[in-house]
Parts: sequence; C-alpha cells; structure tokens
Amino acid sequence: MNRNMKLTRITTPLIAAAFGAMTAFSATAQDLTTLGAEAAANAAGTIPAWTGDVLKAPAGAKPGILYPDPYAAEKPTLVITAANAEEHKAQLSAGQLATLKKYPSYRINVYPTHRTGVFPKGYFDETKANAGKAKLSDSGNGVLGVTGGLPFPTPKNGSEAIWNALTRYRGETYATDNVQLAVTRGGEYTPVRFQYLLDFNFAALNKKPAERADNLLFYFLQRIVAPARLAGSVLLVHEPLDQTKVFRSAWTYNPGQRRVRQAPNVAYDNPGTAADGLRTNDDFGIYNGATDRYDFELVGKKEIYIPYNSYKLSSGVKLEDVTRAGHLNPELVRHELHRVWVVDSKLKKGTSHLYARRTYYLDEDTWAPVLVDKYDGRGELFRTGELHSIQLWDVPMYYGTIEVHSDLQSGRYLALGVRTGDDKMYAPSKLTAADFTPASLRESGVR
Repeated sequence: MNRNMKLTRITTPLIAAAFGAMTAFSATAQDLTTLGAEAAANAAGTIPAWTGDVLKAPAGAKPGILYPDPYAAEKPTLVITAANAEEHKAQLSAGQLATLKKYPSYRINVYPTHRTGVFPKGYFDETKANAGKAKLSDSGNGVLGVTGGLPFPTPKNGSEAIWNALTRYRGETYATDNVQLAVTRGGEYTPVRFQYLLDFNFAALNKKPAERADNLLFYFLQRIVAPARLAGSVLLVHEPLDQTKVFRSAWTYNPGQRRVRQAPNVAYDNPGTAADGLRTNDDFGIYNGATDRYDFELVGKKEIYIPYNSYKLSSGVKLEDVTRAGHLNPELVRHELHRVWVVDSKLKKGTSHLYARRTYYLDEDTWAPVLVDKYDGRGELFRTGELHSIQLWDVPMYYGTIEVHSDLQSGRYLALGVRTGDDKMYAPSKLTAADFTPASLRESGVR
C-alpha cells in the first residue's frame, strides 16, 4: 500500500448497529504514528496527542521487577456502575456492559488518558522499512516478506489487523514469574505459581533480520512451581507464524514419569494449563495461535474505556487484595479512554471451536488486544477477556501484566500474570534456541 494513501474506514449500517457508533478513520500518512495510530488528540481533548516520550522511572523502581505507579496521585474522573452504564454504553464493550449488569459490586474507574505506548527505536525503524514489503500468505494465515517491525500499520482487512496483534513487539529473550488464580463464584482460589522463559524471534532486536528463523514467532517454556501436586510439570512450545504450513510443536515433561512427551493438543480450544477449564489454549494472551478457523472482519475504530497503565494492579500487590467474587478488585483497576481497532471474528463453516464468534479490541498505539467478547454457538455472550498493562520504561515496551478471562455463565474467572513481592516481571536472559529443545527439557526436569 502507498503510505501516502488516504485511509478510510466506514462501517456499514448493519455493523454499526451491532457495535455502536464507530469513528470514521480518515488520515494521511503524515497524520499517523509509525505504527499507524492517529497521532493527534481527539476532538474532545479526552484522548491526548501521542508524543513518543518515554516514561521516567519513579523512585523505588527495580528494572525488570518492580515498576511503581507514575500516576499514583491521580483520581478517577468518572466511575461507571450498573446505575449509569447506559449513559456510557457507547464507550464500553459488550463484555463490560454485561459484567456491570451481572455484578453490582463491579465498577469501572476511569482515569486521565496517557498514551504511554512506546517501543525501541529499532522496532520503529524496521516498521518504516516494511513499507510495501509485508503481505499475507495466500491462505491469510501467515505473514510474508518481513521478519520484524509491524507488518501492516494501515491494515486493509481484519486478517492484517489480527496479524499486527500476533506479531507486535513483546520483547526479546527473558524470564518472568507469576501466579494464576482460578477464582470460584465465592471468591476462593488455589494459587498456581509459574516460571516462564520466552525467546522471541519475529521482531526481536537481539537478532539481526538474517538471523531470525523463517516462519517462527517465538519459543516458550512454562514450568509450574506450586502447588506440590503440579510442581515440576513443564510445557515447551515452538510457535510458528503460519500454523497451516507448520503446526505448533509442543512437548510436556511429567515429573512423576520423568518423561518428555509430544503434546499435539496444545492448540485451539483445548483447555489451558491448570485453568479449571476457564480458558482455551488460544485464549492465552487474549489471542494466540493459528488463525485458520475464523474469518476476521475489520469493523472500524472506536473510542472506549480500556485497561491501561495498570501499575497499581501490577506492582507487588497481595493476592487477597487482587480478587473479589466475580471480578478483580475495582479499587486496583485503572481504565482510560483510548482509540481501538475493532476486529470481529466468526467461525468458518466446517470447523469447530468452543467460541463461535470473538470480537477483539486492539489498542491503536500498540496493537495489543486489550479486550475480547466471546460468544457461544447460540450467539450468546459466553466469556470476556481483558489485558491489563504497564509501560516498561527501561526496555521501552508496552507490557501485558494481568490477564483475566471471565465466564459470565458460571460466575467464575481466571486471572493470569498476578505478581507479588519480587516476582520477575521482565528479566533479560542470554538463553538461545538450543535451550528450547525437547532434549534440554528432559535435562532440566526436576521432581
């Protein structure tokens, strides 16, 4: 696409009726950031202009571990509850409205908007160099022509938009620790503690373009540390881009058997690790994996309240302070008004999945999927997902912290990525591809 071309997104009346008023997107290349966001403030001034400034570390910061809240002194400018939700429904997702209706204790605290999403210069440089090079594979299930940067800053369709989300910059090679909580209707849970190692390939700046493997997104290793009945179990994943060309490779290590086994079912709607059936494998990160079972439609852009700059929720909190019955503790959750791309996905005929339809909301500055509404085969809203994030000023990078998947039918939810005390948030590592093999998995296994 010519980067000086004027881009316009106008929804049809039918789509507009389903999703509410969309913002017609009409901007020249000069009006956009490198990643394709509208650089200017909105007309009301409630969304500021994007400056590209990197946050400065507040006092008490521990790079890679603790990121104090730079906006701790701010107070909510709006509180949305079930009582006033109807007044603000144009700026809410279907899932947010349903959650407000279901739980009288739930509320959305809205704070001033800060467009903090900034990335390393090398990522912006590669994105600029991508102009005219990136294209979808013939099937639409992969990206060709580039191995880094953002492929499609001005997406022409839903597939390009969702591939921006899947290939967005998420760091390089690092370790992180966190806790997963499967919360019952009454608010109880048994913490499951994880250690993760990740080695990104696509867009990773610690690898020159020529050194990046073809058709590979990342390597992923997940180890359960607690509780004792699960401790020592390990999952290793090799994540390709086009999974219709090369299927995801996965292996598990069972400490009881001391054996490594291939795990072909770590994909699609198979249940996630120790999640009590509250998320599918492709729910992880709000969305991951193969794209071949859905048709993706780029609906348009919209201004909505989304989780953003969630430092209070992500900075060494106590587990008992994070959760409430039905939802996270609203006192710790921060929402801001941002522009998002809306991508609606519907299950293709002849395929199967737990979700017949999913609607994704992608932050315009970072392409992170921040919200998702998930519908069952009857067309009813089944589950919701939300990604809370902070900006890591030392990388710099927009970083997803706590991820929540809520089942509106059972009244339960799953919170992933909860960190307490000195848990690693983003600890750079010198691991290589050789450390992410079945042989290394077997050697590192401990009971």
